[in-house]
Amino acid sequence: MTRPDTGTEPALRSHTGLVTAGRSATGILPAHRIDDLIGRQSIQSSHPYDADQVQPASLDLRLGPVAHRLRASFLPGPHARVTDKLDRLKLHTIDLTDGAVLETGCVYLVPVLERLALPHDVAASANPKSSTGRLDVFTRVITDHGAAFDTIAPGYRGPLFVEISPRTFPVLVRLGSRLTQVRFRCGDARLSDEDLAVLHAETPLVDTDPAVFENGLTLSIDLMREGPGSLVGYRAKRHSAVIDMDAKAAHDVLDFWEPIRQRGEPSLVLDPDEFYILVSREAVHVPPMTAAEMVAIDPLVGEFRVHYAGFFDPGFGHAPAGGGGARAVLEVRSHEVPFILDHGQTIGRLVYERMLEPPQTLYGQGIGSHYQAQGLKLSKHFR
Repeated sequence: MTRPDTGTEPALRSHTGLVTAGRSATGILPAHRIDDLIGRQSIQSSHPYDADQVQPASLDLRLGPVAHRLRASFLPGPHARVTDKLDRLKLHTIDLTDGAVLETGCVYLVPVLERLALPHDVAASANPKSSTGRLDVFTRVITDHGAAFDTIAPGYRGPLFVEISPRTFPVLVRLGSRLTQVRFRCGDARLSDEDLAVLHAETPLVDTDPAVFENGLTLSIDLMREGPGSLVGYRAKRHSAVIDMDAKAAHDVLDFWEPIRQRGEPSLVLDPDEFYILVSREAVHVPPMTAAEMVAIDPLVGEFRVHYAGFFDPGFGHAPAGGGGARAVLEVRSHEVPFILDHGQTIGRLVYERMLEPPQTLYGQGIGSHYQAQGLKLSKHFR
């Protein structure tokens, strides 16, 4: 598969020499190396691959033909396969071939079309796709003998399953729907705070000064935007119609979301168990030789969760790839008690990792990326 030239900048360097334009001993596999895994049958599928299934630093997983409604979520543990526990926990099985609705408050397990036979030095992790997280659809990948969600051990050989739990909106899915993604890596590719500080000095990671690095790049919330009356976020409506997960620009925003506008003090009370779409104060940059992931902040600083769709591909917010000024859109849910967010309050962290090799494709560069150069933006399903 031929991929366009990235037009990337010269070599990025850190004081450790870990972020360079050449191949690293550890790092995230770029798209052309994922293609190699497919070619070597380290990634397998009984169905032909979608043309856009391989992203700049990840692979979209596609739902298989059935969904099992579960009475409870589970992990198989190190001594069992998923199917060993499935018969005991499933309530019924739904045919997805022609599409089916997954209801809110329910847990489903879907075998995906892809299975893995990874090399011994390649591991993987999973996350919901951006469009999935922005709909409050909670997904997690599990494997045979798995002791943790969204974690695929080095050298794993076997099937993959995705657990799906719609929290706010009922959703229509079908065979081939893509709700989650997998990122492959060799070794520990994470950049330390010291590495990030050096990288930021050479190619800014955010447009605010000073940048704060505390086990990753710290992000804060924007509740002022353009001033009084401006849109600062959305609160999801309950008891909505069904959202088709494969339909773009098919739904009216106001049928599903309540706009939140800035007035008075730049703060927002998060109601328990409500779902919000908010945006970072900082414009974020993921340089071409890195990839990033949003991680939850320390619960000691706030009774809320920010983390559904966590992967940021190389080139997100990269000006030569059309991403200058891109904000991080945040999927926020409060825990148990009301919680007040103030403008500028810390709300999340971006953990950066080095790429194994220079990517041949960047996010937003001629591949139909929906969220490059984004501000406050809902998922692609809304017009």
